[in-house]
Amino acid sequence: MDHELNRIALLITDDEALITELGEAIEGLGFELATQHIADDPARIRELKPAVAFLSCDEDLEYVRALLDQDHLDAIAEVLLVGQGEQHDLSVQEWLAQGRAFFLARPLHLEYVRQLLLDIRGELDRNEDQTGSQQELDTPLDQFGLLRGSSAPMRRIYRQLRKVAPMDTSVLICGESGTGKELVAETIHATSAVSDGPFLAINCGAIPSELVESELFGHEKGSFSGALRMHKGLFERAAGGTLFLDEITEMPLEVQVKLLRVLETCTFRRVGGEQDMATDARIVAATNRSPEDAVANGKLREDLYFRVARFVLRLPPLRERGTDVLGLAQAFLAELNDRHGTGCALTPEAEQALVAHRWPGNVRELKSAVEQAYLVADQAIDVCDLPDFRTADLAVEEGDYLRVSVGSSLDDAERRLIFATLKAVDGSKPEAAEALGISLKTLYNRLNRYSQEAESQDVAGA
Repeated sequence: MDHELNRIALLITDDEALITELGEAIEGLGFELATQHIADDPARIRELKPAVAFLSCDEDLEYVRALLDQDHLDAIAEVLLVGQGEQHDLSVQEWLAQGRAFFLARPLHLEYVRQLLLDIRGELDRNEDQTGSQQELDTPLDQFGLLRGSSAPMRRIYRQLRKVAPMDTSVLICGESGTGKELVAETIHATSAVSDGPFLAINCGAIPSELVESELFGHEKGSFSGALRMHKGLFERAAGGTLFLDEITEMPLEVQVKLLRVLETCTFRRVGGEQDMATDARIVAATNRSPEDAVANGKLREDLYFRVARFVLRLPPLRERGTDVLGLAQAFLAELNDRHGTGCALTPEAEQALVAHRWPGNVRELKSAVEQAYLVADQAIDVCDLPDFRTADLAVEEGDYLRVSVGSSLDDAERRLIFATLKAVDGSKPEAAEALGISLKTLYNRLNRYSQEAESQDVAGA
């Protein structure tokens, strides 16, 4: 591919004033400026292979829709939509929510446009320095906020975070367990306009349903048995900051109705209260389920989903992050060496084993594996020091049973049985508790402990 083609900034508009304005922003940033009028053949765009494409939404939105939905322009270029003020068209909102494009409101903030272009240019430079998978592993991983990784999927996440963090829109983070959803939420908060405010989090699946409403909205003294004093809820305490709703698909449906009202009106009322209170807390939610499946299965209200998912971030599992596996493993090992004054390293055979593993537990599992191996290794971590990946994975076969390897701890076996049972009953905690022969309170206590352990591992891995 011709080197210059990777540096093209294409302006697709008939507005000569916009071309002049953007041309000034692009000048001196190492991009070649190209223009395309709406009447021009769209096939030329693919021939140019631009790195970034500016599309005007104020002229022919059908033309823009064809470029994105039919020609999939966002697959070859970073798409920046330009328009007057708020964009209410459903297609535009969907593109923004899916992370397929970014919206720039006119009048343009040219310095911000330049910064976006510099970010894109930086990624192009890194791609040139990394040929295929032959990335130098002794170089530090890229980092954005609390996130680390240099793979293409992670750099895409960084770009999306740069887009959404300055906004005040709600965000839904989707990803498997262990991919770092709370770290993403904290990064959004830390790089947002409300970074000086509080960051508060709640795991919607780890708190008994009868207490979720009180935790979110607070309660007045005497509003129910045991309410011995007034309690400020998370919406009240998160004022001027960010509220992170983890595992939102586990929230009871009756509470989802009240949450929707808060998001629509920016007001809430304490349990037992008579006065509405205003809230300006930014909402970031997360789920390890498919939100679309949760809506179809009746676990998540569709209206709440569309209200929360104004911008959707889909985190890549570790198995799709290429050389990030070794980069993260080396980073975790370096932290242990610094902490204990040692010089432990990974043997080539251990590195091969790490790369070959599928990592169903994602970054959390990788960090745990490195820590376990470090404890038993001498001067270097070899394959024999690593957990036995062949038997460590949860083996679920056809039928209503699971297989746990001999030698597994009782705590690990119990944890796997609980989660497998929850999966079998589509996440219904009362049904799972009944099937396991334990009380619902005991099940919630177990889940709360697992959640706290996972969160402490995520924080340690930051």
